[in-house]
Amino acid sequence: MTSSASNMPVDLFSLQGRVAIVTGALGLLGQQHCRALTEAGASVVVCDLDGDKCRALAETLGPGAFGIGVDITNPDSIGTLKDETLKRYQKLDILVNNAAINDAVEHSVSKTDVSQFENYALSHWKKSIDVNVTGNFLCNQILGTEMTRRGSGSIIQIASTYGIVAPDQRLYRDAQGKQTFYKAVSYPVSKAAILSMTRYLAAYWGGTGVRINALSPGGVENGQDDFFIASYAARTPMGRMARPTDYKGALIFLASDASGYMNGANLVVDGGWTIW
Repeated sequence: MTSSASNMPVDLFSLQGRVAIVTGALGLLGQQHCRALTEAGASVVVCDLDGDKCRALAETLGPGAFGIGVDITNPDSIGTLKDETLKRYQKLDILVNNAAINDAVEHSVSKTDVSQFENYALSHWKKSIDVNVTGNFLCNQILGTEMTRRGSGSIIQIASTYGIVAPDQRLYRDAQGKQTFYKAVSYPVSKAAILSMTRYLAAYWGGTGVRINALSPGGVENGQDDFFIASYAARTPMGRMARPTDYKGALIFLASDASGYMNGANLVVDGGWTIW
């Protein structure tokens, strides 16, 4: 990636003139990723399954943004994304691989009977692996290869603390000690695979000018039950869950020249969760 003209440290974080793709852009963090990149000066391609909602979000980001519906498990759909991005912007500088299925505690469908390992449906496993791992593979293969062809770029893999350590299932017990939910096996397994993919491609593409790093966020407060929020906060050295905006700085760091000598790394931003 071309270095900033100025030697001022603040200029290292500028994304002025760069083009970024964000997958899973309609999610809680995906929207924040889009806003952070826009605020740093990038033109953002907003991608998710619902094209109309992507276009609506892009309109809120300003004239430099573009929204498009994409199925990351479909190579043809990603190919169309690549073609439309190059047609509109003539280049691609940043790829944020954010799209993923997360069986979250705040989703009522993910309750104890279906989330237990012993009962976890093969169909759920296959769908999660298809999106979280195969979708990541395809985006890197199709979009990342385009970046290597140009000889520059930054790929950011959104991983998770649960790709590093096992889920603490005690967090999902209510005040009476009843297990209300289990963090399903597919999410931590797939996020661990993302970290491995990051290291693999960092080595494989090491001499191409394209860097690939992971960002592992901790849990974000998002309307969960009070007992879960309290339990998570008590287990975190900083004493709280993350806010949706807490990852904007880390994302810009990884996308920009400020992290120009980082490759194959995993930036953990979790309030200290994984130090215990």
